[in-house]
Amino acid sequence: MNALFPSFQTIRVKGRILRLDEPWIMGILNATPDSFYEESRTLDVAVCIERVAEMIVMGATIIDIGGHSTRPGAEPVSVSDEIDRVVPIISSLRQHFPSLLISIDTYRLAVAQAAIAAGADIFNDIGAGQMDQGIFAWVAQNQVPYILSHSRGAFDQVHEVPNYQDVVSDVWSDLALKLQHLRTLGAKDVIIDLGLGFSKSIDHNYALLANLSAFKTLGAPILIGVSRKSMIYKTLGITAAESLNGTSVLHTIALQQGANVLRVHDVAAAKEVITLVSKLQSNGLSNLV
Repeated sequence: MNALFPSFQTIRVKGRILRLDEPWIMGILNATPDSFYEESRTLDVAVCIERVAEMIVMGATIIDIGGHSTRPGAEPVSVSDEIDRVVPIISSLRQHFPSLLISIDTYRLAVAQAAIAAGADIFNDIGAGQMDQGIFAWVAQNQVPYILSHSRGAFDQVHEVPNYQDVVSDVWSDLALKLQHLRTLGAKDVIIDLGLGFSKSIDHNYALLANLSAFKTLGAPILIGVSRKSMIYKTLGITAAESLNGTSVLHTIALQQGANVLRVHDVAAAKEVITLVSKLQSNGLSNLV
């Protein structure tokens, strides 16, 4: 796994150059009735504004808004319904919080386009450009900051587990090829996400997290999304609602491995993890990278 790309520690968003020297927290806001963690759901704009205000105070840098659940067995949502769910929220958040970073969590180009037009800043794509046509070209042409999240297949296949030869090497290679394609097209601001929970078994998720530092050689900031996921609650024999402690443990490991962004349901707890890991590092604890 050789370094193919320069190391980017900044992201340019609408003319602003933002540094990722310290880990960022991405707070989750699901404009859905059926996302797997009930406390993250809301379709009410006023409630969204209140929740986002709280997350900002607790330390969130980005708010990630999704209008289509990606949990196993989720009911399909039309493009128009997904747009109708997210656009009013994004418009209101942009009005209330002018400097807030907002990402749109979707695998559909039309939804991303509507969200960016409404004031979103970043396109968070679980499909890695493969679940809709023209995503990479549009991202590059419009210089939209993009989160390249690993998965394989169409949306209805995203929870099937491929037969990886070596999950770490295979995911690294998949991301490297797509990142190279994006760079060739002219995209400059890309964050990578290993896609834990998508096209992976529980053991695959843990193998990737244990080897997260290997992905630093791709030269892009790394987002990690483990918050309250089944890799925690199924391993521990508990529920998503009981998975905060396990989430904090894995966030600690991710930060030690070099993660730049934590995508979380619980902003205050993630901020505590970042503060404590930073304190340890300032007193001699070295990252594993």
